Amino acid sequence: MRTELPVLPELRLDIPRPDVAEAAATAAVLGDPVRAGILALLRSGPHCVCEMAAALGERQNNVSNHLARLRRAGLVRASRHMVDARWVYYERAEPACAAALDRLGSLLR
Repeated sequence: MRTELPVLPELRLDIPRPDVAEAAATAAVLGDPVRAGILALLRSGPHCVCEMAAALGERQNNVSNHLARLRRAGLVRASRHMVDARWVYYERAEPACAAALDRLGSLLR
């Protein structure tokens, strides 16, 4: 079934420009498969870099670089192991992830 689009009598050249800067920046951060994979892994709880690298089939330094980008975006946070401070565990920053979802959703609603 084909839906016909309405024909408008004249062009509407006064349409305001939409503010999509935050949504586009969020999409750019999430658009990388490694970063998206990291966020998917962290749904199940905190993980260290070595666990994520193994699960994603990536080198640890590559995962660390992507984690740094996610941290700058506020989507993940890090904490050191309470017994052995050499180990850093990452988890999702759920309020920031919910806000990112809202920003992306605002484009598609």
